[in-house]
Amino acid sequence: QLQLVESGGGLVQPGGSLRLSCAASGPYYVIGWFRQRPGKEREGVSCISGSGGSGNVASAVQGRFSTSRDNAKYTVYLQMNNLKPEDTGVYYCAGGTIAGRGCDRVEYWGQGTQVTVSS
Repeated sequence: QLQLVESGGGLVQPGGSLRLSCAASGPYYVIGWFRQRPGKEREGVSCISGSGGSGNVASAVQGRFSTSRDNAKYTVYLQMNNLKPEDTGVYYCAGGTIAGRGCDRVEYWGQGTQVTVSS
């Protein structure tokens, strides 16, 4: 079983930056970031594999968000720049351990971290 712990959320002013961390308890195949914004359905934000590649982000946040990993720490990051009030929500990381499955079929979820963008 893969355990995931998010950190790094908080309150930030519009235009500011935050870096979220997702610490996994062990090796993973993929880890994705998802968000649940008020009044909206959960949506995927990014996805990165544990073995290679630079990861990808959703078109809605492209140019502002990026994802990366530290394999030595089994940790995946979501760097969020130029944050907007509409980025407010709970951000979850979720991971999968089954080879061949993408971020749309992850099995394990973290508890979420709140991101609030407000002046």
